[in-house]
Amino acid sequence: MFRRPLLLLVTVLVLAGLAGLLVLGAFPPPVRQQPVERTLPNERFGTR
Repeated sequence: MFRRPLLLLVTVLVLAGLAGLLVLGAFPPPVRQQPVERTLPNERFGTR
């Protein structure tokens, strides 16, 4: 009795997940550009 509605629900959820992956693949989110910041060790600025 409950087998068909459960199978239908699982099928709908799988199809919705595949549709979401398809939308993400077709329209990927934009990449955020960030500058690279490196820290320099203190011994490079010391006196000799």
